[in-house]
Order: sequence, then C-alpha cells, then structure tokens
Amino acid sequence: MNTIGQNIRFQREQKGMSQEELALKIRVGTSTIQKYESGQSLPDTQTILKISTALDIPAAELTSRPTVRQLVFPDAELTQLVNEIGVERTKRLLQKIKGYSDDQFLTIMNTLFYEKDLLIEEG
Repeated sequence: MNTIGQNIRFQREQKGMSQEELALKIRVGTSTIQKYESGQSLPDTQTILKISTALDIPAAELTSRPTVRQLVFPDAELTQLVNEIGVERTKRLLQKIKGYSDDQFLTIMNTLFYEKDLLIEEG
C-alpha cells in the first residue's frame, strides 16, 4: 500500500465513512477507492482534491507521509486518549503496565472501573 492509499484509508475510517460512501461523494466506483487504498492505482491531483473535500481535510493530509500516530493508533478513540495525556505519559504508562502480571492488571482494572470513588482525583 502506498502512502496516499494509506492516508485515504486512515482518514476515511477516522470519519466513519465506508468506501462506498466516499465513492459516491467523489463520483467514482467503489472499486476505484479500493484500488487507491490498496496502492494498485494513484489518484490524480483533481481526485485528491475531491477526496480531501469529501473527507473535510487538507489535501496535504493525503499526500504527506503517514505519521507514527496513524500507523500505531488506527483507533480514533485511542488516538484521542493518547493526544489528551501526551505521548510521553502514554509511553511511561504502557511500560509500567507491561511489567504487571495478569492478576495485577485485573486488580487495577477493577479498581478503576468498580471502585473509582475510592480514587483521589488529580488537580
């Protein structure tokens, strides 16, 4: 898959749009979108502008290299959470969690979800 194809797919999925919906919006067949996303075909400049308009993003978002966030966090909710707490805090949190046993992890999850009134809120 090429960079443009990766970006089209990522941005389309971020918007919760199907290939069929995007195809209808830019007036091409669904197979054309599939070819763009798989890297079998490259859209011309005019089509890139149509896609960016349909997805309500700058055209540069489709033509630039994918960011690490796009490749690592394809889930929109996870991406939002990482953006909220920051990359460095996320890294520290994941490194800490990685060292816990399954039982310790379950205890933490139970505390967060079922005993949250016992936690002291920050700030």
